[in-house]
Parts: sequence; structure tokens; C-alpha cells
Amino acid sequence: MDVRQLRYFLAVVDHGSVNKAAAALYVAQPSLSQAIRALERDLGIDLFRRVGRRLVLTDAGEALIAPARQVVRVLATARASVAEVVDLRVGRVEIAAMPSQSVEPLARIIKAVTEKHPGLSLSVRAAFTAEDVIDEVRSGRTELGLLGAGEPLADARVHVRQFGRQRFVLVCPADGPFAPDTVVRHEDLAGQRLIVGQPGTGMRRVVDEIRAGGVELTEVVETEHREAILPLVLGGVGIAVLAESWAPLASQAGALVLALEPARYLHLALVTGLGELTPAASAFLDVAHSLSL
Repeated sequence: MDVRQLRYFLAVVDHGSVNKAAAALYVAQPSLSQAIRALERDLGIDLFRRVGRRLVLTDAGEALIAPARQVVRVLATARASVAEVVDLRVGRVEIAAMPSQSVEPLARIIKAVTEKHPGLSLSVRAAFTAEDVIDEVRSGRTELGLLGAGEPLADARVHVRQFGRQRFVLVCPADGPFAPDTVVRHEDLAGQRLIVGQPGTGMRRVVDEIRAGGVELTEVVETEHREAILPLVLGGVGIAVLAESWAPLASQAGALVLALEPARYLHLALVTGLGELTPAASAFLDVAHSLSL
């Protein structure tokens, strides 16, 4: 067994097929298939079985995923530690982030990180809920996660670093239904048509809480695509509750951004796995911590 075989195995797991894994790794499909077969011979057991045209993990394959990720991560850490020992000249940070937090504060953190360590590169994976972010970190697909939750996060499965909070705001078309600078109380939303996120998101939670308080609302659009909400609002389809991270973009686009009362917040947190971090990830956290002070 060698690390290359484990990388190939994980690529097939993550991409769902040998063809897609080979394309992602820029290797020939026969070479990848041969490496997987060699790994199975070394282990003395099948890791995949075919069901029609699909590859399905066996129980042994499922059991190998976590140790394989750990081995690949440890080797990457060792190599990165050597390369980055002189002023972090190279390195890569992998982070999972929810959509609103990708707008702010992640963009601001990345700007500060790349200014201080121009040799670092970053990969940002999309995650729609706090649990999605935690899963990305626990599985080893990313070292870091940035999330927003209804309450300050406490989770023994990851290390948690609180990162402030974001208030929810109401985003409306410029021509109504509310005047500029209006403070909108929950009962003022009665009868309004709302664009909402999918269940499990902070913006959906706020809308559900308002409805649970006896306010009748109409959900005209439910969307997983957060970037679609502002165009829908500007097009007059409805109004939306969004984290205040979207406020500058909404205002620049010509929408009204109004305060909601009583106020509701997202509590932000940076999360990491329980193991040792690469120097690049540690440097990212150091910069992020300096911005949160």
C-alpha cells in the first residue's frame, strides 16, 4: 500500500466513478484502475463492487475512507511543514463556508491572509448549513470551516472559535412595500410575499420563527441558490430576510436594506478538526483572529 493508491481510492470515492476521478487527477483511467486493484490485492479484500454501471463502496471500502484521509493529510502536513518553514512561502488552505459568511467575513479574511502571506492559495467549498460545514471538517475534506448558527456553537466533534455575529435584515425593492429607513417589526410582514432559503438555514429559521409567532406569510420562492435572491427581490418577486453580510451588495444594486425588530442574529464560528493543523491553516486562523479582535 502507498499514498498514491490511497489518493486514487479517495478520488474515486469523492467523484463517484473511475472516469471522473481520473479526469480530476489528470491520470489515465487504466492507471487509476490498476492502482485500485493493486490496493485491493494488498488489503486482500474488495473496496468497491459494481451495481449496474455504478461503483458502490463495500463495507471494507467505507472503513478505509477515514484512515486514508488521515494518512494523506498527515503526509501533506509533513510536506507543507518543510516547504512553509521559511515565512510560509507556499501552502494551501481548504475551508468550507456557508453562503452568507462567504460574502462576509470570509472575503475580508482571505484578503488579509493573501496580503500577509502571498504564497498561500485557498480552496473554498460550499456548505449550506452549519452541520454541512462540520461534516466537511470532520471528514477531512477541509481543514477549516466557517459557519453561522442561531446560537453560539458548542460541538465536541470539532474545535470551535467564536467569530462575532451578524444581524438579519430585510431586503426589499426600492419601490416598496416599505419606505426607506423603516424599522420593520415582525407583525408588519403580515401578507408579504417572501423569498426564502431551504430548511436548515439561518434565514429560513427567522422566517419560520416569525410565522410561528402568528404572522401570516406567503413563501413565493424557496431556493438553495443564495445568489439568486437579490435578483428576485429587485425583480419584484418578493422580499427576503438575509444576513447583513449581503447589505452592501444589496444597497449597491438598488435594493432597500431595512432593520428588523425584534432583532435576530447569526453567531459566527471558525471550526477545525481535532488533529494538528498544517502551517497554512494555522496562519489563516492567526490572521482571522486578529480581525475578530
